[in-house]
Amino acid sequence: MNTNYEKYEIIVGLEIHVQLNTLSKAYCSDSTKFGSLPNSNISPISLGHPGTLPVSNKKVFENAIKLGLALNCNISNENRYDRKNYFYPDLPKGYQITQDKTPICTKGYLNIKDEKENLKTISLTRIHMEEDAGKSIHDLDPFDTLIDLNRAGVPLLEIVSDPVINSSVEAYNFISEIRKIVRYLDICDGNMEEGSMRCDANISVRFKGEKNLRNRVEVKNMNSIKNVQKAIDLEVKRQIHNYTNKKQVHQETRSYDAINNKTFILRSKEDAHDYRYFPEPDLSPVIISTEYIKKIKKEIPPLPNELYLKFTSKYNLSDYDSRYLTEYKDIALFFNDISNEISEYKLLANILMGPIKSYLNEHSLNLSQINLSPSKVIEVIDLISNNQISKTIAFQKLFPLIIKYPEKKILNLMNIYDLNQSSDEDKIFEYAKIVFENFPNKVSEYNNGNKNLIGLFMGEIMKLSKGKVNPKLANEILKNLLKNHKS
Repeated sequence: MNTNYEKYEIIVGLEIHVQLNTLSKAYCSDSTKFGSLPNSNISPISLGHPGTLPVSNKKVFENAIKLGLALNCNISNENRYDRKNYFYPDLPKGYQITQDKTPICTKGYLNIKDEKENLKTISLTRIHMEEDAGKSIHDLDPFDTLIDLNRAGVPLLEIVSDPVINSSVEAYNFISEIRKIVRYLDICDGNMEEGSMRCDANISVRFKGEKNLRNRVEVKNMNSIKNVQKAIDLEVKRQIHNYTNKKQVHQETRSYDAINNKTFILRSKEDAHDYRYFPEPDLSPVIISTEYIKKIKKEIPPLPNELYLKFTSKYNLSDYDSRYLTEYKDIALFFNDISNEISEYKLLANILMGPIKSYLNEHSLNLSQINLSPSKVIEVIDLISNNQISKTIAFQKLFPLIIKYPEKKILNLMNIYDLNQSSDEDKIFEYAKIVFENFPNKVSEYNNGNKNLIGLFMGEIMKLSKGKVNPKLANEILKNLLKNHKS
């Protein structure tokens, strides 16, 4: 039987768990440091020993409010806690402290690009605070499962979207934007491979035009945004195949196997009432004042969507350039700060995306870890604009030297390493003569109408001069010489 995928509509809702980068856990002073020795960041409180009492971490509230405001949510003034009961080996208390009835953030939305690059609004159900479980390790011992409880009690924010995502591409773009936002807010590093950001996808399909939702499947264990996309595509195909062949799609929880690129069943899906939620008796309600929310709002930096719109509309940067710049908070804010003092916006973007980003990648650094002042970048832009140094030399040679020797003046570096741009017309004539001798056939082609060959000639002149001649002057001289040249 042929499968007609076009008849079906994909319905996806995402649950994204953001692990907060607080120094201590959600309800005790245990460290949250990643990579510590197993079971070293624990205490009687995080282990749930009898007689211990949790205490709310104020920083968790602050981070939750930041994220809620960034995602256009309503912030709840009164916050209560609940116990979510379930029994896993890596959950030492036998329950998780969470928010069931009174999430700290409700509603909200995030604008993303859909498959056709059109703007789409993804509405949110809620954001709530909770604590993480420990970690079960199955691959270090052939007979036993090992338990590391360092993560138990680490604070989480769970972002729950409405089921309005209609493709794996939209899911990919949504998670990518969430990751950028939490990094901009400096509340989470967003490293899915380390588990500091995790995503569960609730997936169902139905015929286009159908009103009711069908059984959904929750897919877990995806350690990258790309894997979320792959898992959604796999699950959609599986469900459509089942419906096409008159088979039932059961409500269940599945896991994604990245090695074999397949999903497999973990358990039948529990309903919410199976968790036996009830109010947390050891934590009092927390009241958040409107004044406190306003105070936190003032501390929020410019966010990626805001900067993207500014870069495209005010500075006329391309979609690609704006997306690239806003992908990295430090680079985006650096551009935003400098852009008020220059007019060569495209050149600045090329500098940050080219030599600066290359240097950072090569040395596994971020922008804050190198001594690069905005004033020096502005100075280089002026030098390029005034034809004192070629863009090629500035990108390939000058910027690495500026970063390596931050204490030295730029003009001194240019003199020491002989980087100044040359406007010596005699030299340019000499280089042009050599190029004509090396490419006589190309000269004839140029004079017969193939004017695109000017790029070849310019490239050869730049090679001969090691990128140091004034390209504008060289281009003018070259065109005049070619006009009068006889093969």
